[in-house]
Amino acid sequence: MFKPADSSVTLSPLIANRWSPRSFDAVAEISDGDIAAILEAGRWSPSTNNQQPWRFIVAKRGDTHFENLSKHFAGFNAAWAPTASALVLVAAVTTNDDGSARPFALYDAGLASAFMTMEANHRGIAVHPIAGYDREKVKAEYSLPDNYLQTAILVLGTQASPDQLSDPALQEREKAPRVRLPLSELVIAGLPGA
Repeated sequence: MFKPADSSVTLSPLIANRWSPRSFDAVAEISDGDIAAILEAGRWSPSTNNQQPWRFIVAKRGDTHFENLSKHFAGFNAAWAPTASALVLVAAVTTNDDGSARPFALYDAGLASAFMTMEANHRGIAVHPIAGYDREKVKAEYSLPDNYLQTAILVLGTQASPDQLSDPALQEREKAPRVRLPLSELVIAGLPGA
């Protein structure tokens, strides 16, 4: 399914064509090379003072990590996300070794997620970030330190037909047009042409 952004100006196709599907091909696989490239894109994303606060848990369908993460999906994510080919949990290390705060760790982890999403899309791999999972159970499962703040799980795979989703409400959401607030509601000051 192709749902390009209806933007006010022409955007790079990599950005304009990016969206977050829920219907994934349950048998398609992602190569180790593609996963490595996606992780490298995250590794090379911008970082405040080059602190690189992102940490990843990487899971491919069929391995233990995929099972460990999938069993903690919440709500309707539990119905569709396990059909994906891979999962990448992104966490931000929120403190330095001396215990002082890293106030931009979440921003940096978000950039890493964005870079990984763009690299995946460049390779023809769809990405849907989710926040609907039990963070406390994942934290316990992997003995994550208290200063590892989980930001999202990136669900990766080959997009499939919306009709493969078992829930009619999810099918409708998959087929619905993409919408965004206009720039006039997002820019506080300095909107070009205003």
